[in-house]
Amino acid sequence: MAKSQVTFNKIEKEKKRLKKREDKQKKKEARKAEAKDNPQGIQFAYVDFNGNLTDTPPDPSLREKIEADSIELGIPKKEDREEEEPTAKEGKVSFFDHSKGFGFILDSINQEKYFVHVSGILETIEENDKVTYELERGAKGMNAVRVKKI
Repeated sequence: MAKSQVTFNKIEKEKKRLKKREDKQKKKEARKAEAKDNPQGIQFAYVDFNGNLTDTPPDPSLREKIEADSIELGIPKKEDREEEEPTAKEGKVSFFDHSKGFGFILDSINQEKYFVHVSGILETIEENDKVTYELERGAKGMNAVRVKKI
């Protein structure tokens, strides 16, 4: 005679599954019985103006009217935003390598270093030259552009 294919583990899993199904059915019947006993139905929770949960609904007279046109979705268009006038800053060339085509300018006010590329230079510059420049956002931070000697 062959041995049964049903193992102890399979039997235990089947018992757990049947137990879960039975518990779920009992909970469902308990909810139905509670609904018959409580004619009010589902209880609601409301949120007041301070963000606290309450069982009383908010006063409709205190509700704010918001126009749908006043809600701005996304980023405002470029023509709507105010254009910032680029201001010329002054600084000193702390390092410049002509063979590689880049260098750094030290700001005279806040002592920050800004990267400068040969494409952003209007006149030839050397180290320790006093220059005026404007800033633009680059890939790795602020870059000096439109660099001129003073």
